[in-house]
Amino acid sequence: MDELEFLKKDWKKREGDFPKLSYDEIYKMIHKKSSSIVKWIFIICIVEFLFWGILNLFIPEGAFAIYEKFNLKTFLFITQILHYVVVFIFIYLFYKNYKAISVVDNTSLLMKNILKTRKTVNYYVYYNIVLYILLSVILNAVMFSHPDILIKNLMPENSNLDTEKFLAVYIVVLIILLAVMCGLIWLYYRIIYGILLKRLNKNYKELESLAA
Repeated sequence: MDELEFLKKDWKKREGDFPKLSYDEIYKMIHKKSSSIVKWIFIICIVEFLFWGILNLFIPEGAFAIYEKFNLKTFLFITQILHYVVVFIFIYLFYKNYKAISVVDNTSLLMKNILKTRKTVNYYVYYNIVLYILLSVILNAVMFSHPDILIKNLMPENSNLDTEKFLAVYIVVLIILLAVMCGLIWLYYRIIYGILLKRLNKNYKELESLAA
């Protein structure tokens, strides 16, 4: 049994003698836990940003050569800049949520801030998944519009390959890879942020029971 559960049971046992003190103790414990969870969400978002930013520095220039054939390098550069801007906004929102929860001093406001944090995290997860899908669709749509260049770059030794068959197989493989990657991205966020949100939801329910 964790400290919060112990305090709740102790509060119920001593409700007639020390209701206000015990209530405050339980509230402070929930407040502390909620603040810690939101801080970790903020930290993890920063770590993710730094990880992908550093990883991009080590990606060889040749990895983007195929996109240059389709004049997509500028598009990717602009998209990357916009993505960084959006991630910075989310980092700011997570920080703002953390500061708001850290200084809140009543149950109602704490519950509202927990709900706001949950929404921000969900929007962040949806944004990353939708961005990956949109980029994949746009990039491959452009490349499909030039099948000769696509075949020449992906299979230079089979430049005489039947275009329709190649594109049919490529589309099937692409859909499978897209589904797998989206599943992995969703699983990652489900594990990392899902655990934190589950704990935050538990705190919210504890506050509901206190406020009732």
